[in-house]
Amino acid sequence: MPGFATRTSAADTDVVCLGESMVTFLPSRPGRLADVPSFSRGIGGAESNVACALAASGHRAKWVGRVGADGFGDHLVDTIAGYGVDTSAVRRDPHRPTGVYFRTATDRATDTYEVAYYRAGSAASAMSPDNVPYEDLLTGRVLHLSGITAALSADCLALLHDLTAAREGRPLISFDVNHRPGLWRTGDAGPEVLLALARRSDLVFVGEDEAEEAWGVRGADAIRTALPEPEVLVVKRGADGATVFARTGGGQADTVTPVPALHVDVVAAVGAGDAFAAGFLSATLRDLPMRDRARHGHLTAAAVLTVPGDLTAPPARAHADRLAALDDTAWETLRLGPGWTAAGQAPEEVRVT
Repeated sequence: MPGFATRTSAADTDVVCLGESMVTFLPSRPGRLADVPSFSRGIGGAESNVACALAASGHRAKWVGRVGADGFGDHLVDTIAGYGVDTSAVRRDPHRPTGVYFRTATDRATDTYEVAYYRAGSAASAMSPDNVPYEDLLTGRVLHLSGITAALSADCLALLHDLTAAREGRPLISFDVNHRPGLWRTGDAGPEVLLALARRSDLVFVGEDEAEEAWGVRGADAIRTALPEPEVLVVKRGADGATVFARTGGGQADTVTPVPALHVDVVAAVGAGDAFAAGFLSATLRDLPMRDRARHGHLTAAAVLTVPGDLTAPPARAHADRLAALDDTAWETLRLGPGWTAAGQAPEEVRVT
């Protein structure tokens, strides 16, 4: 990425991720929330998911957030730290709880699922420029943010607005739009806020569908027109893959790199976008070509798509590098199912000789 190495080479943390993480309750069997008798506990949160995947891939990742002074907060911090993430900057709030949510299994016939959030008034929603440690946020090579945080409260929005402001020595700002209409308060101009934050960022991830829903913009080229400022724009196009727009050589002209998606036997779609961002960031930190950055995004997403929860170990780096280096025909014929990352070995249907 232009300017990336020179701006950030002295940092002692690769990626700092700021946002809310919650305890997740996954169903013991398929069915409506009203009918599921029990749930197993996990964790979920867009930014902490990215931090966990990056740490599991061998990068120095830090998660910054706020949790309640409760058992759920303990569980979150311990679990995220268990992935190798630095959680030293996490703050405890004695007055507000840790957020939780419940979800159902994906209905394969309709590709839908239910989610019930209990996050209003959470500890994370109280994050602001006055209580978040900037010395931790601004010392990484990359600061990863998402639009979810902006929607949590006016104070959270003020924090993101400040962090994306131009300042000397600013780390590379990675921003995942993550448009969640249900999180925005009545009267808030959520789409306009997200567009403004994206335009102040260096690397932006946005889904083609969410760009159309939020901004009425259809197609990758039109999204780039709406977001001309980021050095790199990644438009995620679902089953059609991703298109990467990148300015090179300090000029205004883009190189445009379309990268087909993989064929994946999906177990659950939750967490795939976060995993894609982690894979792309991991390859960015290694200064790989844009095609391979997107391919690593697809591979890391495929690891999560083939498990029930938000998180799983990403493919071993050597394994992912091997698959990302395939020629176009071999890449487009890969099919990945549950267990494909085990022991770093490709299953029979994706074995490469």
